[in-house]
Order: sequence, then structure tokens, then C-alpha cells
Amino acid sequence: MSLAAFIAGQRTRHQVPDAVTCRVLAVSESWFYKWHHREHQPAPREQRRAELDAAVAQAFEAAHGLHGSPRVLIDLRAAGWTVSEKTVAKSMAGRGLVARPKKRRKNLTRPDKRAVPFPDLVNRDFTAPAPDMKWAGDMTEIPTDEGKFSLSTAIDLSSRRLPGYATSAHPDAGLAGETIKMAVAARGGKDGVTGVVFHSDRGSAYTAHDFTVLCGKLGIRQPMGRTGSCVGNAAAESFFSTLEHEVLSRHHFKTRKEAQQTIVKRVVDFYNQRRRHSSCGMQSPIDYETSAANRAA
Repeated sequence: MSLAAFIAGQRTRHQVPDAVTCRVLAVSESWFYKWHHREHQPAPREQRRAELDAAVAQAFEAAHGLHGSPRVLIDLRAAGWTVSEKTVAKSMAGRGLVARPKKRRKNLTRPDKRAVPFPDLVNRDFTAPAPDMKWAGDMTEIPTDEGKFSLSTAIDLSSRRLPGYATSAHPDAGLAGETIKMAVAARGGKDGVTGVVFHSDRGSAYTAHDFTVLCGKLGIRQPMGRTGSCVGNAAAESFFSTLEHEVLSRHHFKTRKEAQQTIVKRVVDFYNQRRRHSSCGMQSPIDYETSAANRAA
């Protein structure tokens, strides 16, 4: 036992004041208190671990509890941390920070058997070298206490950004049309999207006369995947799987308006701007498009 530890032990075990023990042993009180202060300070390694744990928890919370250790690691490195994925995973496990597993989405496609099928120009290649070359779209039902309503999307297969989305009580051609109109407006108008491929399933909303006429006027081509195949429109299915995992499984909506506001806010504020996508090199869709534009320039 060191001399300083002996002095501290006298106070703990026998209630002898530090000053008395220091005088008896002819030891400077200032020396003892300097040792005592240093002894109770956390080691640099312990202090860094505490700071890292706080940063991990903050990054996990900022991602709404949706990012696992690989994405949290990228967030931390973007913030200036030098750390390994193994350390991040250990920190998350120690605090019970676990992203929820995804559930498989049910297919809701209702094909129109009378419609002439469109050829599949994508052939399950859900990538694109630049924005506004390939889009993919689909619809899903959102449950609320007021009843279900439908969400329609248009996803750019280059960046996974949603330039177009719309909601309605009915999953019809009108809803699909509103989605396309929004996507075209977000991309600067007809001149910016002429020739884009919009891939969908063979649901009646996408084979309807009004929708095909709209696409024709805008110069949008319409390839379609095979009915009943979850991989025929995998990119759009993947978005709805993410939506189920990140939003619907965590909320109970009383009204359609409440659901609409929550979903639109998530798409605008988080999905397009901050959610890291593995297909985009762990960048958000908007950051990925910005980086691509800068490289091209």
C-alpha cells in the first residue's frame, strides 16, 4: 500500500482526519490532496470511452433508432471520430441500442387482366449511372383508425431519392398521376425528364388509360415487371419495407391526416436528406446527387 493510500484509509476506516495523519507522518497535505485528486480522475482511455458512448447514443437517436453499427460508424466518422465498427457495435450492445429487424411486405398489386402488358426494359437492373434515367414506383396501404389510405411513390434508381410521392384514399390512376407530376416538377419540368424510364408492376393504376396518356405526354417510358414477383420491382418494394420498419411499426395513427404528415415529414426531412443508403456509398440521396453533380462538373 502506498503512503497516500494509507492516509486515505485512515480517514475511511478510522475517521482520522487527513490533516492529522499527514502531520504524524510528516507529509505535506498539498502533496496528499494532489495525489487524491489525480487518483479520482478518470483515465484518458476511460474518459474517451465515456465520450464515445455519448456520441454513439446521440448518433443513434438522431437516426430515430434506425441505424445499426455500420451506419452509426459512418455518422461518427463524419463527425470526426476515429473508431472501428467493432467498438461502435460493442458500445451499442452495452446500452441496448438495437435497430429493429425488417418484416417482409405483402404484395397488394391488383392487375388489370384486360390491359396490354408493357415490356420489361429494366430486367431487374435497379441501378442507373445518373439521375432521371430510371425511376421505379409502387403503392402501399397505410392503416389508421379512420381507415386505410394509399401512398404512391416514384424513386430515382440512381440515388434512391423520392422526387415524387402522393397520398389518396384510393390507389388508382389519379394517385399514380399525381406522383408522376410531382416528380417531374421536382426535376425541373418535362425537359428534364424526357426519356426517363418509369418502372412499375402491372397494377391497374399503372396500366390505366389516363396514366399511360400522361406518361406519353411527358415523354416517360413505362416498363413493367412480372405480376406477383417481389423481385420484379425490388427497389420500390425495398422502400416500402423500409417505411414499414422505420415508421409504421413505431406509430399508431388515429387519423389519415396525422399519418400523412408523419410520412411526408419523414420522406422530406430524413429519407431524402439524411438517411444513409448502402447503394449510395452510405450517403443520403441528396448528398449522393450533389457529389455526382460536382464530379461531373
